Amino acid sequence: MSLAVVRDMRPELRLSTPEEVADFEQDLLSEFVLARASAGTGDGTVSSDVTVIVEVRSWFGRPLWEMEPRDLDRFFGEYQKGLESATKARKAQSLSIYFEFLELRHKPAIHAATGYVVESPLDEINRPRGSALSRLRIPPPARQLDHLFTAWRDEIPKARKPLPVVRSYTAMRLASLIGPRVSELCLANVDDIHWELGQFGKILLRGKGIRGKKKERLVPLINGSRQLLEWWIDGPRWEYDDRVNEPGAPLFPSERRAADGGSLRADTDTLRLHLKQKVALYLPSQVGNLTPHTMRHFAASELYRQGVDVVAIQELLGHKWISTTMIYVHVNQTHIEDAWVRAGQRAHERFGGTS
Repeated sequence: MSLAVVRDMRPELRLSTPEEVADFEQDLLSEFVLARASAGTGDGTVSSDVTVIVEVRSWFGRPLWEMEPRDLDRFFGEYQKGLESATKARKAQSLSIYFEFLELRHKPAIHAATGYVVESPLDEINRPRGSALSRLRIPPPARQLDHLFTAWRDEIPKARKPLPVVRSYTAMRLASLIGPRVSELCLANVDDIHWELGQFGKILLRGKGIRGKKKERLVPLINGSRQLLEWWIDGPRWEYDDRVNEPGAPLFPSERRAADGGSLRADTDTLRLHLKQKVALYLPSQVGNLTPHTMRHFAASELYRQGVDVVAIQELLGHKWISTTMIYVHVNQTHIEDAWVRAGQRAHERFGGTS
């Protein structure tokens, strides 16, 4: 018996012109986008990955399969030297996923087409590290937040300018109760509150989604948020102007005035700054950790601890994917501890325990 000659029936992919190389690169990138989408990755994440890939390709000036570790050393170490470590880590993650895609699916084809053996230029030496807090936000215990907000509220009558103090207090307290984003707080109007809806009333939160598309959701005023907003609107909010009942009146106004005499909206930088100042003053152990976004984590974690299911928290926070919500509530999950206790009980019973 003789061996048959096996001929590769795939067409030759050897690329000879810049146009052919560009077309091949575009085909690979299009397939990468489709593969990420089929895995359930959100549009925003896929778009962010592609932006990074295009940025690096533009800087490098050649196809990415030609990159070597020393090239990426220059990109992060020189070209992107001034970036925050968390931003570098995010870009590195996008590149890592793309090179994993190239290696798993197209390594032979790229070699046949170009003569290059694709290999990720990221290694343990040049991979940017993000800070632990940028990857995992652990909210402070409830007793610490209670201390912060108690001290903050007690400051209001004594403040030289009490209006911004009470405004920022109310906004951040609301964030800790039902988890709106700071941008959603700044966009909210008084007439977005619908006291008559549901069992507790609801607030319409709006924000900008992917590619500028508006996202809206109705959030129930649970966990004491209704009482907080009733106190705010019936009292301190009127100190800003007398247009509380007019359509479009900002829920959280600025001290600045519009041309018609009404209050302008507070901006996100102002709310962030005021929270930062109060944390430094009343909760210094949380400086650098407690931000408006950490308040969302706190709200989700506390509601989960109180027994609210994850799907309901997902809807409350406006997450597209439940996996995102799980990041917010995992600090109060006890399935590992519960499994440990059950295992101990089984072992105790197996070896003759009776109690």
